[in-house]
Amino acid sequence: MFRPTALLCLILVVAAALAGFWSLNKIDNRVVSIDGKINGVAFSPYQRNQDPQRDIHPSLQDIDRDLAAVAPLAEKVRTYSALDGLDKIPELAVKYNLKVVAGGWVDNRVQRSEREVANLIRMVRNNPGTVERVLVGNESILRGDLRVPQLVSYIRQVKRNVNVPVSTAEPWHVWADNPELVQAVDYIAIHVLPYWEGMSVDASLKFFAEKYSELRDRYSTKRIIVTEIGWPSDGRLRRDAVASRANQAKFLREFFALARANNIEYFVMEAFDQPWKHGIEGKAGAYWGMFDSERQPKWSMTGPIETLPHWRLIAGASLALAIVPLLLFFHRWRNLSFAGELFFAALIQGCAALVAWTLFAGFTTYQSAGMAIAWSLLFLCLAGTLLLVLMQALEMTEVVWMKAWRRVFLPAKLEQRAHWPKVSLHLPICNEPPHMVKISLDALARLDYPNFEVLVIDNNTRDAATWRPVEAYCQELGPRFRFFHLDHVEGFKAGALNFALRQTAPDAEFVGVCDSDYTVEPNWLKSIVPYFDDAKVGFVQAPQDHRDWVGEPFKEMLNWEYAGFFNIGMCHRNEYDAIIQHGTMTVIRKLAIDDVGIWAQWCICEDSEMGLRLMEGGYKSVYINHAFGKGLTPDTFSGYKKQRFRWAYGAVQILKGHWRQMLSPGSPLSWRQRFHFVAGWAPWFADAVNLIFTIASVFWALGVLIFPKYFDLPLALFLVPTLGLFVFKVVHSYVLYAKRVPCTISQRIGASVAGLALIFTVGRAMLYGIFTSKLPFIRTPKMENRPALIAGLTMAAEETVLLLALWAAAIAIWVVNGPDDAEARMWSVLMVVQSLPYAAALYLSMVNALSTLKQQRLLSQAAANTNALSPALIGAAAS
Repeated sequence: MFRPTALLCLILVVAAALAGFWSLNKIDNRVVSIDGKINGVAFSPYQRNQDPQRDIHPSLQDIDRDLAAVAPLAEKVRTYSALDGLDKIPELAVKYNLKVVAGGWVDNRVQRSEREVANLIRMVRNNPGTVERVLVGNESILRGDLRVPQLVSYIRQVKRNVNVPVSTAEPWHVWADNPELVQAVDYIAIHVLPYWEGMSVDASLKFFAEKYSELRDRYSTKRIIVTEIGWPSDGRLRRDAVASRANQAKFLREFFALARANNIEYFVMEAFDQPWKHGIEGKAGAYWGMFDSERQPKWSMTGPIETLPHWRLIAGASLALAIVPLLLFFHRWRNLSFAGELFFAALIQGCAALVAWTLFAGFTTYQSAGMAIAWSLLFLCLAGTLLLVLMQALEMTEVVWMKAWRRVFLPAKLEQRAHWPKVSLHLPICNEPPHMVKISLDALARLDYPNFEVLVIDNNTRDAATWRPVEAYCQELGPRFRFFHLDHVEGFKAGALNFALRQTAPDAEFVGVCDSDYTVEPNWLKSIVPYFDDAKVGFVQAPQDHRDWVGEPFKEMLNWEYAGFFNIGMCHRNEYDAIIQHGTMTVIRKLAIDDVGIWAQWCICEDSEMGLRLMEGGYKSVYINHAFGKGLTPDTFSGYKKQRFRWAYGAVQILKGHWRQMLSPGSPLSWRQRFHFVAGWAPWFADAVNLIFTIASVFWALGVLIFPKYFDLPLALFLVPTLGLFVFKVVHSYVLYAKRVPCTISQRIGASVAGLALIFTVGRAMLYGIFTSKLPFIRTPKMENRPALIAGLTMAAEETVLLLALWAAAIAIWVVNGPDDAEARMWSVLMVVQSLPYAAALYLSMVNALSTLKQQRLLSQAAANTNALSPALIGAAAS
């Protein structure tokens, strides 16, 4: 049954989508209509897959067909070359009653230029009455192919051999700067292309009129013909110049009216789109035609002009893409308020609209095979980005707008029981400071639980001075505490835990795991064991927490970054029995371990892998969001990175090891459990993609700067969503922290910085995980020696290199391309945004280093003060 609120949401979202697309289609009824033929068009009969640079030229049939298409529109055509079959244009134009201004292409290739000139002369002589004028060269001076005397020599050669007016075609400013060129020609052939000047379409006619008048007043004895005038229908934003079909129609129709009123002879640039020009002029170079490459007119000479005439098609496609996800969302997610339903439904529709728009742009853009491959890869990345946004937005929607949390587990009420089942607590250690372990053992000794044992397993610690004190302390604590030293254990922590399983008391019903730096509350076990009265509960998990962060900025940032996962992600996953088991403050049913198997020694995150395996075995989990124990945060940024590297690498190992169960229809895992295990680690995969894109951005920027012919700027269509994703992640984090994590605004910001600082580490770990199968266990350092100031840079060395590379690339693109190209400026901004995680890493590392220096000074000062005290004062202080 379709709920009324869901139906209302659907109606509102569909209506908003249609209204949004409709509003993008601005209709201009004020543009003048043009009837009759226009004066002339620049005529290049190259078809979509032809390219003179690759010696693929139009056939006579192609030329004839294009002349037939142009004849109803224009009275004349202007050509550019007298070779490669283009010299046949005048004789083919006769039957369509078209006049020709014939062109010959001259440049710094002397032999080819001489052939062009010879063929041009022959073409003019063979077509009297059809060829009205001649153009020797096209923008040869502008490109720097020829100097003025060289070009004048070619012009004079042609003039001596033909009896029609001869000139050359150059932009208006070349004529203004070279009066000697004006003296050599019979008429002035100017190019005025306001788009390349960065003019807005509204200011372009005035610009043309000014330049035309300047040349006419300066060279009053010469006739002026506009041999190129036009506007591209697509291309990059160039200062104020926006390339679009609507602007092309507006500019040309208004120009045609101006030209008629002032008796100006002109040739529109150009008749047909020429996709091959993309490589030499950028994207806009392919889109100057009044017809597209399929020889279809782009717009009408009469009637209103629409900015988005295909809006109905795009809107329909977006609705078609969104309808199935919307119906699935409304059917499956019924525990949301109306605001939550509306928010997420609108986001689904927005993502579908962006996909539809992107597909439309892709299918209406001229692309080479290489460009098509690149575009397809970018589209897949865009689709993945939007999918990631929806996954994270779903989390935010449920956390913020869920009507009622259905699986909230509180610490069990302390009660009297005749029998408390035995719990075997396992404490694996490796090279840990003895005094730290003793603190943890003291806390375990204070447990208010009548039936437990503690197994301390020291593995692979070579220095006896490190493990012997712990062994002795366990003996002091009594028979409940048993110590084992293992010189060599395969499988690292998992191997130690498996050894502990073999030593576990036969009557133990539950196994608990605690890290060596944790101090637990006395009521830990009594608060969680009652949940095992449900025989299907396989494990009970409590969050990690920390006790050593107050007053230390570095550790405070880390503490609240950790808190986000345990207060937001774990609580949300717990609603669907899809939590991540982590290897401390967890208690597992011993029979469940016997059922699903021991700890996985092939996986670096054996705890999370065990939790997933328990769920696959049909067991339930319980998450109690209460900190029954607190440990230590890593002392250094390098330790923080090593820990997260291990977690991310382990996530890939788990997915690689369990993908069959994730996909199997017969798996005991619910679809929500599968979804949350994939969605929970998806942002880490996105970090890997981000790392690839970061490196690619730097090298692509170098290509744009050094080889602009082969490297184009990225499409704004893909840049905007990337910037949008960053903004969304900031908003997502802020909203969820405000809702679920009890910290101040400054602590939220610090947590965000700490999370950003790990993006490089996580991305690299995910790539390692994808392409390798085994990596050594990396222990999280506890209470290790703090770094000196120089270590601030050392710990973030790789991130600093990427940071500087992105900044350098962003500045270079802005300086070189930015003044004329808004998309270049946007890309520069994107690279700065891409650099923020690396800046965060450097900042966090320096905070760590400076905090350490401060603490070292305080300790040194305290030591000095202590040494200055007399023995009597020391004794008094001690007493």
